[in-house]
Amino acid sequence: MVKAIVGANWGDEGKGKITDLLAEQSDVVVRFQGGANAGHTIINDYGRFALHILPSGIFYPHVTNVIGNGVALDIAKLAAELADITGQGVPAPNLIVSERAQLLMPYHVLQDGYEEERLGGRAFGSTKSGIAPFYSDKYAKTGIQVCDLFEEARLRDRLHRAVEVKNVLFEHLYHKPALDEDQLFGQLLSLRERIAPYVGDAVSFLHEAVRSGKTVLLEGQLGSMKDPDLGIFPMTTSSHTLAGYGCVGAPVPPTAIEDVICVTKAYSSSVGSHTEPFVSELTGPEGDELRRRGGDRGEFGATTGRPRRVGWFDAVATKYGCMVQGATQAALTCLDVLGYLDEIKVCVGYDVDGAVTDKFPTTPALMRARPVFETLPGWKCDVRGVTDYSALPANARRYVEFLEERIGVPIKIVSTGPRRHEIAMR
Repeated sequence: MVKAIVGANWGDEGKGKITDLLAEQSDVVVRFQGGANAGHTIINDYGRFALHILPSGIFYPHVTNVIGNGVALDIAKLAAELADITGQGVPAPNLIVSERAQLLMPYHVLQDGYEEERLGGRAFGSTKSGIAPFYSDKYAKTGIQVCDLFEEARLRDRLHRAVEVKNVLFEHLYHKPALDEDQLFGQLLSLRERIAPYVGDAVSFLHEAVRSGKTVLLEGQLGSMKDPDLGIFPMTTSSHTLAGYGCVGAPVPPTAIEDVICVTKAYSSSVGSHTEPFVSELTGPEGDELRRRGGDRGEFGATTGRPRRVGWFDAVATKYGCMVQGATQAALTCLDVLGYLDEIKVCVGYDVDGAVTDKFPTTPALMRARPVFETLPGWKCDVRGVTDYSALPANARRYVEFLEERIGVPIKIVSTGPRRHEIAMR
């Protein structure tokens, strides 16, 4: 069977831990979209890791990990990540890199930074990892696939065509130095040797895994709000963050996905520009306190280190996020973080121009939305590490059940701490 683990919100929901947990009972774990622009933090017996390209199943020797064709592949970062985990005692993982994946090039990273600089105060808050230029080139058909690395004449031709266009942009729009095509070609040949042992036919491998009844776990990056079609456009990422894209970016047959686990925090958090609408945001000293206590080491981006914006649980956004993901169940993370609060607010509606709605609106209306809150009593104790749901305080259980009712999806997994087995199953 195929399961997908995806984010209900803005990313940063704790998907890495849930993937790491469920990978234990899986045969294959696949990254199917995005690149090194967001990280999944995992804490296990080997230590603490922030994975950016590698699938979260790499800590299990029985798992085959796949980097699918939908991923923006930065080979240098992949090689560095492999060296980092093996250097910390993790056995070399079983890894297949799809021969159809496309390469995130150094000029994509440069262009990302140049464009944010050009936009100035209108910038999107990019991580400057090259993601938007990468996907732009992919759909403009000027990208370079992994398989091209092994056909030097074709590689040289595709690189020349790409550099020709980039240099017009770099010199005349951004007023930056031109790219050196020969230098880039040499870098690609060097990177080819680092990735060659892992390159394979991931398409046939995955379809055969599905046919033979293997358990395949699709690992998504970011969350529903960051999808360029169904999220808060244009403050989105440039890859599709929905479980359905696993049928393309992994790829697996659409009929094979049986379970979609949508991950959401017990409060809201987002790394992004402050121009981005974030209706339930908590600011001032209260926001600072939640940010300090949040996550494993506070709410700071695993990739950028930027402080995350934090807020109360947004049931409007989460219900919508679960709906567009096709969630069959939800996982609620970071319940333990809220144990210090006397009262906890939940955003149950948006006031848009004087009318209250529980439907998630398009971006123009979202920019005008104001939160409508309900207040619940806190539980005022530490629940970190509780693995028996019935042992949680009554008010903590009441909070979980209130959220479940509001989002319309059963919450079957409740995380009570950052470590792998700090989980209460329902």
